[in-house]
Amino acid sequence: MSRQKITKDKKIEIFEKEFLPHIEALKTFAFYLTYDEDDTNDLVQDTYLKAFKFADKYDKGTNSKAWLFKILKNAYINEYRKKSRQPDRVDFEEVKNYHINDEPEENKYFDLKEEILDSIMGDEVTHAINSLPPEFRTVILLADIEEFSYKEMAVILDVPLGTVRSRLFRARNTLKEALKNYANSLGYKDLRGIKSEEQ
Repeated sequence: MSRQKITKDKKIEIFEKEFLPHIEALKTFAFYLTYDEDDTNDLVQDTYLKAFKFADKYDKGTNSKAWLFKILKNAYINEYRKKSRQPDRVDFEEVKNYHINDEPEENKYFDLKEEILDSIMGDEVTHAINSLPPEFRTVILLADIEEFSYKEMAVILDVPLGTVRSRLFRARNTLKEALKNYANSLGYKDLRGIKSEEQ
């Protein structure tokens, strides 16, 4: 079954109504993948360019958010592979400017997204999520931050449903262990298993 080409006006309509509303969710996910504001913006822009270019392959009215996340994830993997084959580059102008400006206040970096995430989650939680292996961090973000279903995550990650469930289970257990002392210091107690011990 071949798809019909759609008009540019129809592409724009799909883009504005179905793709654009997900920009903030894409930015958040991209930031957790890259940890760099510029790379985040580049990745989201690349995602939207590809989404517009291939809008005729999108089934209107289906889950556009999952479709966009899959494009973003694939773009990230492709960029990561490309960068891993290239030697590290140094911007000598940046190094020179850093040494010229020895004033500590001038070199201070402010990241609004980081400030927002820090206010939502403590440093310990953010650090624990960031220290997870990429495949665990990704499923935690998709399930617990973006609230995708298992089926949607399987489509985005291009893995079987069982793999999604397994990774999420292991990721949550890894997080639980990493945050056990922090939770105890805040007064939280793990009450699982207590009822069965009393009987």
